[in-house]
Amino acid sequence: MSAPNELLWALIGLLLTIGGTFLEAFVPNAPWEWAQQGIQTHSLGVTYQIGAVLLAGCLGGKNAGALSQIAYVVLGITWFPVFSQGGGITYLKEPSFGYLLGFIAGAWVCGLLAFRLPPRLESLAFSCLCGLLTIHLYGIGYLIVFHSFTWTTTGLGPLLGAVVRYSCYPLPGQLVIVCVTTVLAFVLRQIMFY
Repeated sequence: MSAPNELLWALIGLLLTIGGTFLEAFVPNAPWEWAQQGIQTHSLGVTYQIGAVLLAGCLGGKNAGALSQIAYVVLGITWFPVFSQGGGITYLKEPSFGYLLGFIAGAWVCGLLAFRLPPRLESLAFSCLCGLLTIHLYGIGYLIVFHSFTWTTTGLGPLLGAVVRYSCYPLPGQLVIVCVTTVLAFVLRQIMFY
C-alpha cells in the first residue's frame, strides 16, 4: 500500500477510535420477542473502540493501524480528552493504560495478518481475534507491572481483580464487536477490491 493511502487509513482509524471511545455498543432483543415486548436494546458493556482499532488494521494494514493508534495514545497523553476518562500524562498511572498501549500492537498484528492471509471472512476473523488477544496481553502485562509494587503488602488479590475487571468482564462484548468488525471489514474490502 502506498504511503498516502496508509496515512489516509491512519487518519480514518484515529477518527474512528476517538469516536468509538464514546459510543457504547448495544444489541437488540431477539426478533421473536418483538411482538410481545417491542424492540429493546441491551448494552454490551463495551464501546466500539476495540472495533475501530481492529478495523483500522483490517482496512489500512499494519502500518496504518499502528500509526492511527500511536496518534491516539499521543493525543490522549498530551491533554486532549480522547480517552474514556479524559486524558493527560497522569493517565500513565491508570491500570487500564496498558490496554491503550496494546491498541498499537493489536492494530499492527491485525493489519499484518489481514493482508498476509486471503481476504476471506474466516481469515479476517482470525486477524481480529489475534489483534484482540494482543491488546489483552499488553493490558495484563501492564497490570502485572502496575501491581508488582504492591504485591508485598496486598498479595495477588488486587491484580486478579484488575484482570477480571479489565479483561474478563468486557471480553464477551468485545467478541461481539470482533464479529461485527470482521463482517464490516470483509464487505468493505470486497467493495474496494482489495
